[in-house]
Amino acid sequence: MNKVLVLGATGAMGKYLVPYLLEMGYAVDAVAMDKFALGHKNLRAFAMSLPEDNDDAIEELLKNEYSAIVDFLIYHKTENFSRRIDKFLNNTDHYIYLSSYRTYANEEHPIKETSPLLLDVLSPEEIAKNPGDYSLYKAEGERVLRALGKKNWSIIRPAITYSVGRYQLVTCEANVVYTRAMAGKAVLLPEEAMGVQATMSWAGDIARMIARMILNPAAYGETYTVSTAEHNEWKTVAEYYGKLIGMKYQTIPTEDFIGIMANPARENGLIGARWQLCYDRLFDRIIDNSKILNVTGMKQSELMPLYDGLKLVLSELPRDHVFAPTTQNDRMDEYIKAKGIN
Repeated sequence: MNKVLVLGATGAMGKYLVPYLLEMGYAVDAVAMDKFALGHKNLRAFAMSLPEDNDDAIEELLKNEYSAIVDFLIYHKTENFSRRIDKFLNNTDHYIYLSSYRTYANEEHPIKETSPLLLDVLSPEEIAKNPGDYSLYKAEGERVLRALGKKNWSIIRPAITYSVGRYQLVTCEANVVYTRAMAGKAVLLPEEAMGVQATMSWAGDIARMIARMILNPAAYGETYTVSTAEHNEWKTVAEYYGKLIGMKYQTIPTEDFIGIMANPARENGLIGARWQLCYDRLFDRIIDNSKILNVTGMKQSELMPLYDGLKLVLSELPRDHVFAPTTQNDRMDEYIKAKGIN
C-alpha cells in the first residue's frame, strides 16, 4: 500500500484531500497543528508543529518512507525551503509543492501555466517594497525546486479556494464577511474591484485534482493551476453572499479600503494589504484550467459552480459559530460612523 504524507492536513484543501486519498486506497499520515477529526484504519494523525527553521520533526517523519508528500506548509524564507527540499525529494517518489495563482502577473488572459509571473515582470525596486509577500516567496520556492535538476515533483498554483470557515470576498476573509453578515452590518469593499473578474474554487474540487495527480507519472516535473474555469465579477460574488447569508455591502475608495484592511500588528501591514489588493484582487483572474483537467481526467462540468459551493460550505458552519475578533471589523464600524454610511 502506498503511503502519503500530508503536511498541513486540516487546512482548506487538506481537510478534503485526506478523505479522498483514503478512499483511493492510500495509507495517510496527516500532520497539522490541530487534531484531524476522522477515524480510519489507514489514517495516522499527528498534531504537531513543523517550524520552517527546524527540521528535526520532518526528519523523524521521513523515516516512515512515504511514496508521496503533499506539502501545504508556508515557507516565509527561501533559505528554509532550500534546506528542507532536498530531504523531501530524496525520501519520496513524488513531492507536491503548494504555490499560488497569486504568482501570476497581469499580462495574459486567460492565465495559463506559461503566463508571466510577478517575479519575472516587476522591477527590483517594486519587489523590494514588499519582498516578503506570499506571491513572491511562493515563486522563489518554485525557482529553487526547478534548479535542483530533479523531476519527482509537481507544483500546484491554486486560485482562491473557499471551504468551511473560509469565505473570501476581495481581500476580506470569513472573520469579516460572515461576522458582519450575522451582525447585520455592511461589509466595506473597494469600488475599483467590483467589475474585476475573480476565480474562486471549491476546496473539494481542488483536493480531488491533487489526489489524482499523486504518483501520476504525467504530472512529474510539471506545474498546474488547480482551479475552476468559472469566473465572476466581485460584485456578483458579493451578491451571492447577500442571497445566501443576507450580507450587505458598501463600496468605498480603494485607499480607504487598504487602510481598513492593513494589519497594524504585522510589520509592513499597510504594504501587505496594498500588495494583495493591487497585485492580485484588482487583476482580472480568468483561468485556463485545461492542463489540470487533462492530467486528472476531470471535466469542467464536474466542478462545483460558485453559488452552489458557497451555499454548501456556508450551510456546514454552525449558525452560532464565532470567529476570532479582528481589528478590521472595528475599523469598518469606525469608518461607517465617521462617514455617516447607512
